[in-house]
Amino acid sequence: MPLLPDRHPQKDFFILDIADVVPKDDTASMEHPLFSLATKPDMRHLVYQNGENRLEIVPSGLGLPTIKDKDILIFCISQLMHMKNRGEKIGKRVRFSARELSISTNRPIGGNHYKRLEQAFKRLQGTQFTTTIRTGGKREVRIFSLVDEAGFVMQEEGLWRLDYCEVVLSDWFMRAIEANDVITISNDYFRLRRPLERRLYEIGRKHCGGQPKWHIGLAKLQEKTGSNAPLKKFRLNIRQIIEDDHTPFYRMELTPDDLVIFRPRSPQSNLSPEIQLPEWAEEKARTIAREKGRDYYALRSDWLVFAKSEATKRNPPKNAGAAFLAYCNKQKNLR
Repeated sequence: MPLLPDRHPQKDFFILDIADVVPKDDTASMEHPLFSLATKPDMRHLVYQNGENRLEIVPSGLGLPTIKDKDILIFCISQLMHMKNRGEKIGKRVRFSARELSISTNRPIGGNHYKRLEQAFKRLQGTQFTTTIRTGGKREVRIFSLVDEAGFVMQEEGLWRLDYCEVVLSDWFMRAIEANDVITISNDYFRLRRPLERRLYEIGRKHCGGQPKWHIGLAKLQEKTGSNAPLKKFRLNIRQIIEDDHTPFYRMELTPDDLVIFRPRSPQSNLSPEIQLPEWAEEKARTIAREKGRDYYALRSDWLVFAKSEATKRNPPKNAGAAFLAYCNKQKNLR
């Protein structure tokens, strides 16, 4: 099954600096199966136990939140981390347009946008979690929803038109952002068709990272994905995904004794390449930062994250110094 097409190859550079925002995922939800892989309403009440961590999930009236619903949270986390890295003040409330969300997460624009978002908001806000999972260096037994609030503002222009969306993230997610418990993920994550493919990529990204390899037993992997398929069917699904070989960053292998092995497609130097900035570029960038009233180190950190992400997709900057200065020059003047 091929990847989804890149629906927005020409990004809109005038919306939220979308081309500069690197997608980020929080490590706790990458580790634990908080999202359903089903494509139909999933009304199961779930309990997961992993050592001292216990997770209970009670679905909303529309079912459990899906792995596609998680796109909204990844979008919000990515925006907040982008702002944080630029030295800007952040809060729980994130405002965005449906177009911005679609461009960032490779969704089609138009159609029944409003209805799909409304249902996703209801699942994210209505599902109840009881957990002892750690985030931000704290461990609590707490009942919460993934978002505290979510909704739309409509504007009347003859007909009612969706103006913007607003999501208020839970304290649980905000602690992860404040503690930098997030990992950069590939933009190709949003092109994966199968929910299980997305979940496998998350697990590989979290546990394998840049190591030469990481392995896990098939039954344990199924538990971590949250799949409720029979083990025989799950094994068949894994083999099909391995054969298709679309997982960003990683290749998988299934051994005869049901061991699943993740390996980076490229050596560590290519997966997380070192990008050197020449002294002349750093000196000019400091001057630009002072003139614009910006934090130089925040600009540098933010650009390096973006540049490294592009380099992993074999699109490294041809001239790192010039590219960094161009990035600094296009930032808004805060003075």
